[in-house]
Amino acid sequence: MLDRRRFVTVLGASAGALMAGRAFAQAALPKVVVTKDPNCGCCGGWVEHMKAAGFPVEVVTTPQVNRVKARLGVPDDLASCHTAEVGGYVIEGHVPADAVKRLLAEKPQAKGLAVPGMPVGSPGMEVAGVGSDTYDVVLFGPSGQKTFARYEGARLL
Repeated sequence: MLDRRRFVTVLGASAGALMAGRAFAQAALPKVVVTKDPNCGCCGGWVEHMKAAGFPVEVVTTPQVNRVKARLGVPDDLASCHTAEVGGYVIEGHVPADAVKRLLAEKPQAKGLAVPGMPVGSPGMEVAGVGSDTYDVVLFGPSGQKTFARYEGARLL
């Protein structure tokens, strides 16, 4: 039979284990450094999406985002509104967090991932009452470009 003292002890241990598990999961993900223009509103939605997925995020605001893209080697045809760096990779635009996690787990020989433009329904580009675009997450680097994943809104196809 479980008396009050044992119940409180078990409850406390369970809560501690849960909190430690969350801290470990968060610590396991590297920090995302996002560079965005001060006048862009949708970038904040993507930042919140990444935080909700467990990534620690640092935001750098500058009107010189295009210089950052050039320095990091983002091809012009893949450009979007913000550029991020995580785990040695470049993340361009509204890339879903699960695609970033897959990239970090698989570690392909590439510069990074991009979602060109600003597709409706992609993380940070959700519009209430409006459908979602189908879009590709593109893996890019010295070997060229290829589709890494395809989404409709937040749904992996």
